[in-house]
Order: sequence, then structure tokens, then C-alpha cells
Amino acid sequence: MGHHGEKGRGNVVIRAILLGLISIVCVNGTNINYKEALTKSLIFLEAQRSGKLPPNNRVPWRGDSALDDGKLANVDLAGGYYDAGDNVKYGLPMAFTITTLAWSTISYNKELRAAGELENARAAIRWGTDYFLKCASRKNRLYVQVGDPHLDHKCWARPENMQTPRTVLQISDKDPGTEIAAETAAALAASSIVFRRVDHKYSRRLLNKAKLLFKLAKSHKGTYDGACPFYCSCSGYNDELLWAATWLYKATRKQVYLSYLKFEAISGYVAEFSWDLKYAGAQMLIVKMIFEGTKGLDLYKQQADSFICSNLPGSPYHQVFNTPGGMIHLRDGANTQYVTATAFLFSAYADLLQKHNKKIFCGSTQFDSTHLMAFAKKQIDYILGHNPKGRSYMVGFGPNPPKQAHHRGASVPLAEANAPLSCPLSFVKWFNKNQPNANELTGAIVGGPDRQDNFQDFRWTSVYTEPCTYINSIAVGMLAKLAATA
Repeated sequence: MGHHGEKGRGNVVIRAILLGLISIVCVNGTNINYKEALTKSLIFLEAQRSGKLPPNNRVPWRGDSALDDGKLANVDLAGGYYDAGDNVKYGLPMAFTITTLAWSTISYNKELRAAGELENARAAIRWGTDYFLKCASRKNRLYVQVGDPHLDHKCWARPENMQTPRTVLQISDKDPGTEIAAETAAALAASSIVFRRVDHKYSRRLLNKAKLLFKLAKSHKGTYDGACPFYCSCSGYNDELLWAATWLYKATRKQVYLSYLKFEAISGYVAEFSWDLKYAGAQMLIVKMIFEGTKGLDLYKQQADSFICSNLPGSPYHQVFNTPGGMIHLRDGANTQYVTATAFLFSAYADLLQKHNKKIFCGSTQFDSTHLMAFAKKQIDYILGHNPKGRSYMVGFGPNPPKQAHHRGASVPLAEANAPLSCPLSFVKWFNKNQPNANELTGAIVGGPDRQDNFQDFRWTSVYTEPCTYINSIAVGMLAKLAATA
């Protein structure tokens, strides 16, 4: 895993862009099949599962792994997800993966059902929430990481065969970690909405645990830095508190959370939405509340509008760098996380503008829902092959997809999986070989190209080729929407 935290044209042109919203885009002579991309995006999340896999596992080269996780702390922590190409379970990005997948599922429930993927999306969410319930099983304590990243990164082994220590990290009322407690609260609250009508008892369980974790996060403040240098929370914890309170208000409609948003929460003007920086996500959720009649939250709409104006080409306040091919580029190393996250927020705001017949103003320039959706679609289309290189950045999908995703399980042949393991030799045998991965990591969106649209498909160039769960989780909603409109 890389250091993911260092982390107006003429009317004819605009009309041409918008036409893409109602048709399947043609890329290098081939159509973009959004439904296939959606299906494969969820299969990638299944490839990242830890623990005992279910009988309906769709990834044939994956098996049970890390079944004894938590043993060092006398607690069962089997399950959950590996975040990227290594075998560590990091709580903060895992929780953000589940929150954003739940948001995708809530916003595009009908579209997911139409594509036949709603049950797979719910199963992916539940794989995470079942694990979080284990992590939060003890009062005023949350287990937040399993595995030693420094030792894990010295061995190139499948999770099924790893022999590195499964160290357990935790936060508590005495050793706080506000970011991760609040993000886990957000994940559980959002997921409770997903399951409300299909498993009410489970939904209540998630919501009750979310309330307790938010209370822990708010009452015992302190920055969590246990995942540094891999997942350092550079933005502090105020964004996670705002994000969690917003989801808890959506899930409960209780005045205590609305009051927090109005009188206690700290927010900010940002141009990025990511596992570390949640302000823009919360602001979009609050805009929906404002459009539906909630008073006293106008500052959040100003901030949400600022996010749009900062990212939208054609806005006088545009500040986020776009590659020559039109992709958002914030920083090297899992840059596609910003592409899929920004696309989702643009899509969510476009839905609101369309439903309420409103426009957004960036200075004196106005934009409507079609402008926002055209930009969001362009970002997703870029990933799926509509780019200067004419290649897809989703494994196993589209034209010339990546063959060497930076991923342990995908690169170790099953025939050699049970051979005696030497960590130094593992890099010689499986990491440094310039050949396609032995197993296809279907649906993984890799880190993607650099600022000049250049891409290197080598296992050792992790800034380009490493996938992450939170790149895919938030792409699910957009892919479902595009599949429905194609």
C-alpha cells in the first residue's frame, strides 16, 4: 500500500457533452458497458474480504484468511476488508469505504436493483458492518487495526498464507481517536438506513452502536495517528464529527444531532472529498436537508457550492488541476479516489438541482444539473477508457486494462501458494517479475495516471497500479446511475 494520505465552451460542444448522458459512450470503437463496470466494481470489493469467505464467493483464487485476527487481544476480529494491495486491516479507510458504499446504495437503490446488484451491494456493506460490530463490542473501546504494516510490507504473500504478526491496535476513552470513532459511527449510521426495511433488528443494532461511538468520539477528543505514515489524518477530526453527526441526523431525525450541526460543528471550504477529508460529503447531505426545508444551515450550502465551483471547469473559481485529458488530479498515489469521489458528489448535487429545479452560481456564471452531471460522467468515462491513452484503468474491463495491479493476492499463482514462504525471496518470485498478475483482480480501479495522463503498468509502480476499496465503493453509485440512463 502506498502513502495514500500524502496524500464556457460553445453551445455545440456543451450539447455534444450532454448527449453522452442518454447514450452509451463510444470509446475507441467500443461501447462503455456501465452495468458490467458496476458488477465488476463490486466483485473487486469481494476480492478484498478478510476472514472466512461465504459459499457464494465469486473470486475463485481467494480463500479464507486471518481467521485468528484479534487473538492477541482476546477478541474475535476475523472479517472486514484489506484496504489495498497489502494484508493490513486499517479501520479508518475501511469505515470510509462502508460509509460511501452505503451512501451509493441509499442514493441509487432503484438503479442498483434494476442492474441486479442491490443484494451484492448490501452484502458488501454487511461484510464491513459485521466486522465493525466486533470491533466495537466492548464499552468505550474500538479496535481499529489488525496487522503490522511495517512487517507486512517486507513480505509479498497472499493473505491466505501470510505469517506476519497480526498486531491489534485500539482506541478508548483513555486513549482517544476521534477521527476513527466518528468515521465508524458514520459507517454504522449510514448502513442502518440501508438495512432499515430489510432487516430492522440489525439496522437498530447498527444505529445504537453508531450513537455510542459518536458519543465516544465527541466526549474524548484526540487525534488518532496509529496508522501513520500510511493513513495519517492530516485534516484533524472536525470533519469526521460533522460527517458522523450528519449521518446520525439522517438516520434518527433527532434534534440533538441537528443542534450539533447548527451550533457545535466546525466546517470548512474545501475542494477535495476523501477518506481523510469529509467536509464536502457532509455539506452535500446537508444541502439536501436545506432543499427539503430545514432552516439554519445556510453556511453549509455556501461551502457545498464552493466545492462545486472549485472543481468545475468553466467556473471563475476553478482551482483543481485537470490533466490535459480532463481528469481531476490532486496528488500522485491513488489519485482515482479523488476522481470517483468528486464525480459522486457532482452527481448527488445534480440530482438535487434537477429535483428542485435549481441552479448553482459560481460568481455571475450559472450552472444547472446537466453541467454537473456532464462533468461527473466525464470523470468516470476517463477511468473506463475515454482518455488520451485509450485504455481502461479498471482491471478486467474495457480497452487495454491494467495487467499488473500492485496486489499480493492477485500476483501469487495458486499453484505456488502453499510453497514454503521466504519473505525476501517472495519479492524476487512474485513482485519484481515484469509479467501479468497470475490472478485477475476483476473490477479494481487502480491509482491511475499522472498529471500528464501518463501511466506505467508495473507492479512496483504502486502510485499508478495500486487499487483501494474506497476508490470503488463510491464509484458504485455513479456506475449504477450511468447504467440506468445508458
